Amino acid sequence: MSIAPPPGIYVPAVLFFDEKENFDVPAIKLHILRLAQVASSLFESHDERKEAITLTRETLDENGFQNVIVIAGTGAQSTRETKKLCVDAKDAGATYALVLTPSTWPPQMTLENIIRFHREVADASPIPIMVYNFPVVTAGQDLDSDTIATLAEHPNIVGTKLSCGNIGKLHRLTTRFQQSEFAVYAGRTDVFTQGLLSGSAGAIAALVNVLPKLHIKLYKMYQEGNLKGAMELQGKLGHADWAIGRIGGIGGVKAVISANFGYGSPVVRGPLKALDPARLTENKHYMIMQEMIALEKEL
Repeated sequence: MSIAPPPGIYVPAVLFFDEKENFDVPAIKLHILRLAQVASSLFESHDERKEAITLTRETLDENGFQNVIVIAGTGAQSTRETKKLCVDAKDAGATYALVLTPSTWPPQMTLENIIRFHREVADASPIPIMVYNFPVVTAGQDLDSDTIATLAEHPNIVGTKLSCGNIGKLHRLTTRFQQSEFAVYAGRTDVFTQGLLSGSAGAIAALVNVLPKLHIKLYKMYQEGNLKGAMELQGKLGHADWAIGRIGGIGGVKAVISANFGYGSPVVRGPLKALDPARLTENKHYMIMQEMIALEKEL
């Protein structure tokens, strides 16, 4: 039986590009180190996956963060490719793999095919895998708690990231499995504390890219039993989570980081469109982010 990832806050770290859409290695390293110096763990994935994972692992190791975990996104549109990406992730230094359900042919993804896919990947993966439930990017496929529970019985499937934001689903899973055997993570900041109250192992959330210290502060408040303080901060982070999505998702995250933390460009790969950091103030939601970043920088 494989061991589940430890509780904590994980981040799907954005990768910065230069004007030619190639890796901006210095900016990526700065971002990795800013996150590692604050957050308990790090998650990394993107197109040139093996290179990105290797860069992440090397940067962490070179700066004294050998114990920081790297969870690599290895989802692909075929079982064969997903298996290969899991092997690549292990070779590059990842500890766990996070696997999306294939979505090119959603009508063909019956319950039987979904379960077989994840089990076959888990059988072949040299590192433990986690089920990544993210309906927005898998053509609306939303795995229910019974399906995820069935997958959790596999000895090499050790957790799930629920970007669906369904707290009822999360709670059903946390009350069915020991956290050390199958860890359940909220996949969004706007349900972070609600997930903790329902027994989650923490969160894997995009907003941590921008506000890692505030996420850690909330997590510590919860651990110390300060639920009133945790819920107050949760309310603010919930508004920030909504705001960053309205600013522009990945492009918004990069633009906000570039404008406020002194590194990285807002370049994204097509078909996404880059945002001009100088024009962020034209977006009414940016005021919320400015207020939260001010709080972040006070910590």
